[in-house]
Amino acid sequence: MYVAVKGGERAILNSYRLLDDYRRGDTAVPELALAQIREQMPLAVSRVMAEGSLHDEDLAALAIKQAAGDLIEAVFLLRAYRTTLPRFGYTLPVDTGTMQLQRRISSTFKDVPGGQVLGPTYDYTQRLLDFSLAAERSAGHADRLPPAAEPLASHMPRVTDLLEREALIEPDRPAEGDPAPVDLTREPLSFPADRATRLQNLARADEGFLLSMGYSTQRGYGNSHPFAAEIRYGSAEVELFVEELGFAVTIGEIELTECQMVSHFAGDADAGPRFTRGYGLVFGYGERKAMSMALADRAMRAEELGESAGSPANDIEFMLYHSDNVEASGFVQHLKLPHYVDFQTNLELLRRMRAERDEKDHLQRRPRAGGDPASFTAPEQDAGSPLSRGRRNTEQQETQA
Repeated sequence: MYVAVKGGERAILNSYRLLDDYRRGDTAVPELALAQIREQMPLAVSRVMAEGSLHDEDLAALAIKQAAGDLIEAVFLLRAYRTTLPRFGYTLPVDTGTMQLQRRISSTFKDVPGGQVLGPTYDYTQRLLDFSLAAERSAGHADRLPPAAEPLASHMPRVTDLLEREALIEPDRPAEGDPAPVDLTREPLSFPADRATRLQNLARADEGFLLSMGYSTQRGYGNSHPFAAEIRYGSAEVELFVEELGFAVTIGEIELTECQMVSHFAGDADAGPRFTRGYGLVFGYGERKAMSMALADRAMRAEELGESAGSPANDIEFMLYHSDNVEASGFVQHLKLPHYVDFQTNLELLRRMRAERDEKDHLQRRPRAGGDPASFTAPEQDAGSPLSRGRRNTEQQETQA
């Protein structure tokens, strides 16, 4: 046993070295710097920050490099590091209405106050490979746009505010008493889960899972036909209330993507027909994730709104328990670990069941007492069936031989 343990330890240490060689690749190629990952792979950095629950571009870039580009592994690394960090307190709610916008669009109104701001997006590209990116380009090669003649307004009204003025959408108000939300980074998920808890879970949920579930609601496995009232991406100030000072101070800025989906609602006894909301907010530039989150949020409100809730996306426990890629990855990949004892137990059980089955078959084929030596009982087969006749002829031929 000692030799096996030492041998296994040596193999594991060697696997570390092999992994490092695999991650580095050809040493003739310059090694990736963290600044290159941070600046030239911003969407990957944004996803790792969002699902890792930690807004730090440098640490996200380091996790991506260490994970050799495996974003789920990078999310795991970032979350593990986050647990070692001290907590200084909770910030005030971020006001996304005062974001320094880089992108802001609405699919519900063509002309909105402040205008449509396309910003950086793949929406209008043709999805053709750009082989010019394969060539080495100088640092100043990029054809950058000059600054706009007039900066964007510091406060862009939300499209949903326009609907709320006419009472065409449900009000967006804190719950009665404005209770402090559960902190899922410190407390385990429990049910029933209120909307604030669900949104926390979705904010760091796997983008692929949310995308699939959001897509399912559009394929008939849900009861909503949403519109993207507004999607905005930019920087927002983060403020912390300092008790010793008696007022809040700005401690930094973070990049956020926010999505507000609106869906038609027929109304109930307390409220007439109106639009309802689905909300998504993620770290960095993650438009697809924010939209998927908003779709999932609205789908999980079906029972609350008195709608049919028979689809997977309506099942709150199913959604929240299976949306986390760190937990999902760990549970699936644990199957790679040694299961020798469990397997041997199943193997022994299978062998015993096969032996019992073979013995039963042998008893059924044994000649009847005082009867034809070649005859046998076959209770599971019709005596006149072609299969029974063929089997009987074969047995008779073997007996004669």
